[in-house]
Amino acid sequence: MGTRSSIAIKTEDGIKAIYCHWDGYVEHNGRILKEHYDTPSKVADLIALGDLSSLGTEIGQVHSFDAKYGPEPELSGLTDNWCMAYGRDRGESGTEAQTFETISKWVEAEAERWCEYFYLFDGQDWIVSNGKKDESGCFEFDFLEVAILKEIVEN
Repeated sequence: MGTRSSIAIKTEDGIKAIYCHWDGYVEHNGRILKEHYDTPSKVADLIALGDLSSLGTEIGQVHSFDAKYGPEPELSGLTDNWCMAYGRDRGESGTEAQTFETISKWVEAEAERWCEYFYLFDGQDWIVSNGKKDESGCFEFDFLEVAILKEIVEN
């Protein structure tokens, strides 16, 4: 079963977000976002892919969704670090990024898709939430770097 997450960027129009099915926890997707998607242009390119099956350290190019199981499995190693996008790599429709008016609307909508982690890039830093709210009813976010350090300490 996947650990679903949503990856978003703050824009003038609101929160522009995509869904990611696999490995959404901080130790995996969080680290990849922090280490490899650290500029507004890189994050915008990632969001432009639309919904993902899995996040890779590289955007990559169009490739078979089933590369590992195709007629030339030895070529699959070339794409191991690439993002696997439902639209680009499997030809599915309706996988484009969605824009939400507020952070709350984004988290609530993506939680209905069973997302457990919510990553937001504000143009400089990544923040992350596990969807929990504070006493005032606001979603709690932490800087991604802090969340990664907490994971290290806890494990």
